[in-house]
Amino acid sequence: MSSAAGSDTATEPDRPADQRTGTFSSLKVRNYRLFATGAVVSNTGTWMSRIAQDWLVLSITGSSFAVGITTALQFLPMLLFGLYGGVIADRYPKRQILLCTQAALGVLGVALAALTLGGVVQVWHVYTVAFLLGMVTVVDNPTRQTFVVQMVGPAAVSNAVSLNSANFQAARLVGPAIAGVLITAVGSGWAFLVNGLSFLAPLAGLLLMRTSELHPIERAPRGKGQLREGLRYVAARPDLIWPIVLVGFIGTFGFNFPIWLTAFVNDVFHSGASTYGLLNTLMAAGSLLGALLAARRGRTRLRMLAFAAAAFGLLEAAAALAPSFWVFAALLVPIGVFGLTINTTANASVQLASDPVMRGRVMSLFMMVFVGGTPIGGPIMGWVTDTYGARAGFLSGGLISAAAALGVGIVLVRAGGLRLQLSLRRRKDQPMISFVPRRTEPAPPEDAAPRLTPAA
Repeated sequence: MSSAAGSDTATEPDRPADQRTGTFSSLKVRNYRLFATGAVVSNTGTWMSRIAQDWLVLSITGSSFAVGITTALQFLPMLLFGLYGGVIADRYPKRQILLCTQAALGVLGVALAALTLGGVVQVWHVYTVAFLLGMVTVVDNPTRQTFVVQMVGPAAVSNAVSLNSANFQAARLVGPAIAGVLITAVGSGWAFLVNGLSFLAPLAGLLLMRTSELHPIERAPRGKGQLREGLRYVAARPDLIWPIVLVGFIGTFGFNFPIWLTAFVNDVFHSGASTYGLLNTLMAAGSLLGALLAARRGRTRLRMLAFAAAAFGLLEAAAALAPSFWVFAALLVPIGVFGLTINTTANASVQLASDPVMRGRVMSLFMMVFVGGTPIGGPIMGWVTDTYGARAGFLSGGLISAAAALGVGIVLVRAGGLRLQLSLRRRKDQPMISFVPRRTEPAPPEDAAPRLTPAA
């Protein structure tokens, strides 16, 4: 059991990932199993810290706007510097990068715990820690995303990405509940301390990995213009740029649930914190279900991404017009399912379509538009909600998401040379609605650039 640092290029594992099937097949890979075990511990701590952080800011300032500033500061670095994180992820050994970033996240958690438990914490301390967490995430996010391929291989990346999401959503079900108990019993500081110490688990997992079983991966050499090179690469690939555009719209306008759910609880249903917790739990349960369903699919298709995005937007619009609380609550479960499907399908599709040497830069752009849109979309959707009401805010987010799905879906169909085919008589080997090539074309030479196909 070697824990020594090694190169990113190593011999193949004894059991190839493409021989593993099933919802939890990636967990048969020892390195990924260590990674996932550490992640579920740190993810639980992260959710505890998020709840404690919002509660601490609210208790210090009495302002919901101050809570929004904290969230914006944590996501702002991804919007400003996200692409540079991808350059670092492509250039340096990913396991070593993760050892550094996970340690830094742990130190920041312990620092905030010390300030809080010491009774000296002020709101600017929380703002500073939130911004520093965002800066570390700029490097940590694309590195973690692309390290998945190195652990399980290209054939199992879709399953592993889905299990990562299931891991995160499972922690989302547990972390806030634990945080609520700790905050009520002993205060926010202990929740921060647990979060800081929770990063010992992923650090141990990374150190225990067998570097000889990591899949070979090419690293980008040092050089000028690598950021521009990554942008040009994505811009020239419709199978990369349009999924990224779609998740950008969804992330900016469709994922503002803290704004909408709190507004519905307060202004529409006239209820309290327990109802808000119930709605979040229902969404988390739907997201977990979506992640497990995604893990069962062997392949990722861009048409699945467009369909999930359209369904997500229409369900949001339906929830905005829900006539009763229980109809609204019930719709949050499928919203969670399709929201998670968008994330995992886009993530796996973009990773698999990218050249390994460019993957870090591509994924940093993906995360920048998906997560970095929050500081832009949050204030816009918040203003719409405050001005026109909770239903109008939720409805506008859903309609924008559905319109983006329709537009990007049309572009992908045209870029792939496809047309819609409707079969009135359903057969086992042919769906009623499908996309088929517009015309038969000669097969391209083997060295031709990749393009969209009917299976995309």
